[in-house]
Parts: sequence; C-alpha cells; structure tokens
Amino acid sequence: MNMDDPHELTGACAIGSRRELFADDWLIDRLDGVRRCLHHPVPADVALSFDRPWEGPACCYVTVFQDADRYRMYYGCYPFGTKSPDQYTGYAESSDGIHWTRPVLNLVDFKGSRENNLLWEGPKAHNFSPFIDTHPDVAPDQRYKAVTGDPPLALASADGIHWRKLQETPILQSDNPAFERLGIAYWGKDPSSGRALFDSHNLAFWDSRIGEYVYYFRGWTAVPDLPGVRIRTFFRSRSQDFLRWSEPEAVEFSTPPTLLDQFYTNCVQPYFRAPHIYVALPMRLAWRKPLSQAADRDGLGEAVLMVSRDGLHFHRYMEAFLRPGLDQRDWSKHSNMMAWGMLSLSPGEISLYHTRHHYAPTAHLQRTVLRADGFVSLQAPYSGGEFTTRPLVFSGNRLEINVSSGAAGSLRVEIQDESGRPIEGFGLHESREFYGDEIEYIAQWRGGADVGRLAGRPVRLRFVLQDADVFSLRFLE
Repeated sequence: MNMDDPHELTGACAIGSRRELFADDWLIDRLDGVRRCLHHPVPADVALSFDRPWEGPACCYVTVFQDADRYRMYYGCYPFGTKSPDQYTGYAESSDGIHWTRPVLNLVDFKGSRENNLLWEGPKAHNFSPFIDTHPDVAPDQRYKAVTGDPPLALASADGIHWRKLQETPILQSDNPAFERLGIAYWGKDPSSGRALFDSHNLAFWDSRIGEYVYYFRGWTAVPDLPGVRIRTFFRSRSQDFLRWSEPEAVEFSTPPTLLDQFYTNCVQPYFRAPHIYVALPMRLAWRKPLSQAADRDGLGEAVLMVSRDGLHFHRYMEAFLRPGLDQRDWSKHSNMMAWGMLSLSPGEISLYHTRHHYAPTAHLQRTVLRADGFVSLQAPYSGGEFTTRPLVFSGNRLEINVSSGAAGSLRVEIQDESGRPIEGFGLHESREFYGDEIEYIAQWRGGADVGRLAGRPVRLRFVLQDADVFSLRFLE
C-alpha cells in the first residue's frame, strides 16, 4: 500500500501521518447522533481601507500570502470604475498580517505622480492574481508568477514587485474549441457581445499533488430547461510549463450552481495544514435587490465553502460560510468576497480576508479569524453521539485530535480492528475522558498515549462525544 497516496483505496484509507479534516465523508463510515456542522469566521480588524485616490470603492480581487518573514497583498484598484480601461494593481506589505502598509514603488504613473503602491496598470490589471511558484525546478527570475487579464496573460517576477510577460499571447483564448464543447460561454451568446469571460478573480498555482500548474477560471454555462439563460461557474486547465495549457475541464459540484446562487469567484487553494485537501471559498452571487444604498447594480454576495480531494470534484455546503451580516453596506454585489490565501498569524488560528462595504466610501478589507481546521466539525449534542471511521492505516505513535467540548461535555476514543472489535488496551472503557478545548489534544488510554504497535495495520477509530466538536485528526511520528 502506498502510504503517500491519500486517495488509494485498498480496503483501508491510507492516511500515514497526514492531518485529516471532517469536511467530507472520505474517512467516515458511520454517524450516530452526530451531525456535520459548518462553522463561520469571526471579524477581527480592518486590514486595509481603500481610501487612496488610485483605489476607489470597488477594490476587490485580493491575494494574500506569506513570503519568508513578511506578508504580501495584491489587489485590484478601479478609481474610475470597473468598466474604465484605467485600472491598476495595488500592493501592500505587513510584518504581522494585521497592520499593512503601502510601500512607495515609483513604478506606475497616476495623475502625474509615481508616489504610490501601484505595480501594474491597464485593462490587464483588472484581476492580477500572483503566487509563489513552488515548482522544484523554478528559475530564480520566475519565483513569482501571476495570471491577469481577459484573455489571460502569464507573468513572472524575481521579487514579486517588478513583473514581465512570459509571452505576448494569452494562455487561453475565448475561441478555444473546447469551450463550445463544454458549454463555456461569454455572458452573451458569443464573444462579439463584448461580455467578458475571464474577468473574475481567476487564479493559478503549482499543484504539487499532481505535479502541474493549475488555472481555475470563471465561465458561463447554460441553465437546463431555460433556453438562452447562462449562469456563472468555474473551470480548470492544467500545464507543465505555465505557457501551454490543457483543454479546460468542467469543475463538478455535489450541488450545481443555479440562477439564484452562481459562483462569481472560485478561491480554490490547497489547505496549508492538509495540502491534499482543496478548500474553495467562492463568492456566491444571488440575484436579488441589494440592501446597500451604495450598490451600483443588482446582486448580493456571500462566501460559501467547498472541499475536494482531487481539485475537480467538490463537496459543496449550501449554507453561507460568510454571511453579509447586520451592516446593510455589506448587502451588495461584491461585498463578502474572500481574498485568495490564508495566513497563520497565531497558533491555533487562521486569518482570512474579505471585502466589505463594496462601492461605499467606507470600502475596506476585513480580517476574520477561524479556528485551525475549523471549517467543519462533527458535533454531538449534550444527549451524546458517536461516529466511527472507515478502516485506516496510519504511521506514527500518537493520535492528535482537534477537539472542543462544553464544560459538561466529553470525548472518548476507542481503537478497533478492521472488523469493528475493540483492540485490547484501546477500548472505550480504557479511554481517558477528555473535556476542554485543544487544537492538538493527544488521546490517552490507561496504558498511555503510545499507539505505535498498531501502525501499519488497518484499524477503525470510534469517537464517543457529548456536547463536543471534533475538527480533525492526525497521527504523529
């Protein structure tokens, strides 16, 4: 059995020492009195107010990532509106991911001055989306790459500030024959309509799981039984060299998008604490009248959660991951749009960023926080419940659990053999009761925490809960 392949199924889930989340059914065999619970990020602070003359209230399409000892942010600036050809890419830096500054780059002229933080300009700056290239053989002068524009161009940089085109021709064209075959279309019936195809926050990154670059982009697709009606969704293309790309593939969802809840963005990324799991936080666009008086068009935005193990088939949660909230200025088309990227600024916590007050004079980027692995839990009420995993094969000698209970709640863990019989020394009656809240709780039995003698053989885990949530597990080497 290949312990490095989390998708190999030979009667048991080979997880090795990887962290596994409970955001899908891959590891679960049985639930009894336990439900899957979607959690929500909590507002923390304002990361950046879009108040510079070259930014404007429509700023969006934000990317954040850590780069050694600093954090980088890139975002679209539309001081004259999103339809104007005068568009820009802004850049900010931070030493802590909380307080951001705009360095003066002296690269782009805005109204006669280069004293600004702009690094790219023109229509091709509309959706600038960069990343650190982790390809093992990446050239030093291409350590940073980006996709931008409609149709999209491939860019590279040695320092993340000074960018150049890798070629003059786009990496994908709207007249690609595969688009018609897949039903990918412009907003209108054809490209002559002038409606954009690649104008969303499309993104690319090196996917180490498959050993290729991937490009996720927004397209339009027909609605069954509604002739002439198209809705937004997204697709994927792959490349070995970042220049020649495969025919697009349709991304599939457990519940497809509809006219009411289209996908405006995709925000797909490998989850950094469990890179074999892809997390997507697309902005769902609901065609309803905005409540915000500042909104310049119909539509409401909110973020939803999806997870995948192959980057192509996603389990979708229908409830909102990030609701607009009490402030009516967030009930608009582009508010609540998640930035691409997650930061780990403090132990046990993830920082996420999203737009707020879009089109209003107070438009800004909000930082929110989420428990590490805290997207989804398996949750039992006070009356109790339990769940059992499928047979799994692990490596290591300790079981680490991300768990939270009430003061009167509890968790016990039993290790069973492949057929479901308790293994001596690891039965439920031998499990030490846990109550508390820990990201890295080490399961204990009467004989201690060492489970090394069970490594390499198929076992099941049985969790018995009372008023408690389990978010993830892994075995430690």
